[in-house]
Amino acid sequence: MHKGKNRTVAVMDVGSHSIRFMVAQITAEGGVIPLEDLWKPTNIGRDTFAYGKVQVETIHHTCEILKGFFKLMQDYRVKHYRAVSTSGIREAQNRDYILEQIRLKSGFVVEVINNAQERFFMYKALRENLPDAQKIRDKGTLILDIGSGGVEVSAYSKGNLKFTEYLKVGSLRLRELLADLEKLTLDFPSVMEEFVESRIGFLRPRIEQMNIKYFIGLGGELKTIRRLCESIGLDSEDKFIKKSILAKLYSKVNKMTTDQIVCDYGLQRNQAEVLLPSIMIFYRFLQMTGADEIYAPLLSLRHGILVDMADEFFDTPGKRESLNDIISSVWYIGKKYMVEEVHCQYIERIALAIFDQTEKNHRMGDRERFFLQVACILHDVGKHINLNRHDIHSYNIIRNQDIMGVSSRELNLIANIARYHSEETPELSHENYAVLNDCDRVIVSKLAAILQLAEALDISHKQKIEKIEITASGRELIFKVKSTSDILLEQQNFVNSAMFFEEVMGNKPLIKRKG
Repeated sequence: MHKGKNRTVAVMDVGSHSIRFMVAQITAEGGVIPLEDLWKPTNIGRDTFAYGKVQVETIHHTCEILKGFFKLMQDYRVKHYRAVSTSGIREAQNRDYILEQIRLKSGFVVEVINNAQERFFMYKALRENLPDAQKIRDKGTLILDIGSGGVEVSAYSKGNLKFTEYLKVGSLRLRELLADLEKLTLDFPSVMEEFVESRIGFLRPRIEQMNIKYFIGLGGELKTIRRLCESIGLDSEDKFIKKSILAKLYSKVNKMTTDQIVCDYGLQRNQAEVLLPSIMIFYRFLQMTGADEIYAPLLSLRHGILVDMADEFFDTPGKRESLNDIISSVWYIGKKYMVEEVHCQYIERIALAIFDQTEKNHRMGDRERFFLQVACILHDVGKHINLNRHDIHSYNIIRNQDIMGVSSRELNLIANIARYHSEETPELSHENYAVLNDCDRVIVSKLAAILQLAEALDISHKQKIEKIEITASGRELIFKVKSTSDILLEQQNFVNSAMFFEEVMGNKPLIKRKG
């Protein structure tokens, strides 16, 4: 954590059809002051969605653009930057080669982020820039973020995230998937509408029953859409696009070719190609809700990353708020798989108490504590499939979740921690454990050892132990527990789990009942 003056940082989004770069100052209060905001078109997404890999010429072109951005970053004397890539590079078969060439030729180390991380950054951007954010979340709210490769749909009601879905119907992906059909029909928009409906229609009943009144739009060339709406009645200062105005624009663009859009609206070709799919997706989702307008704050992935950097540098209040929202979404997953809520809450409390009181022994930080917390909440989700070997089912379920703000590596760590919450301990003969690197195996083992002790202390699922105090005595850790019940079963299971904890941590846990 840093204190004091503003910091100049840079962020870059290597997207599917454009590369966006921003230099900005972040303040101790979490504010963002843009200094430079640039973009360049790219064919990364077109190559990936059409051929499965990014072509050599596109890679060279991308590296040339990034070299220019790197020089600008040096001119600003920026020491801290974050460069991310999304679906265009994420889904490319040759993504490792692309990232290495970018590193060698431009100087940038680019991180591939998943859908859950994208959603987290956009959530942070909204948190800082949306007026009355909590009030809107308390009502029925739909947030639609249209990217080149996919669409992220999130619904809030009564202050909580109700569901989130990622659909592979991004504006550029639609164009590439249906490119061959466009040559075979004079009514391509109708074909595209049918295809979009086939991919999003399953959400219609769920959205319609939520009584959605607020619709927030992100991405999807929304800045261009809003500008074009001005020609048919939208005030230039208005951040709300009326449903009726969007319908008029949709009807108009629906009858135009890409060349006509380029000519009539003065757009670059890559913008013109994704305009109709973007308007179509926004309009189709808007029809599912009770909202009569789209709020268009014109925020981007870059804004969210900058807010995240401010949270990390200055430990802003928003950092804790974001963490609480992630945990809330994790509980939503747990409830979906019908976990025993009282037991999981108890395990969460006990495990975190052990983690906090043994910090000098494990030397892990806040992020590892978060991994443990999520694993505690979800450790029993596998029981939804089968009570027998539910730990393995829990591992498989968690590994296939999208948890907001959690990278693919981190999700795998959490799944492994939950996998070993019961009697079984990690072994190199287990493929899920063996594929981890040395550092990650240690993290999994330490946190699993803590989770096993917590699970042992509620083996009866009756929450008998009220409080734990841990003190060190040489190589031993004394767990003084307070309880008014018979805890013989818990004590026995604690002793059984203590062996693994001692092996991993080097300290032997002993349980003693307080008088």
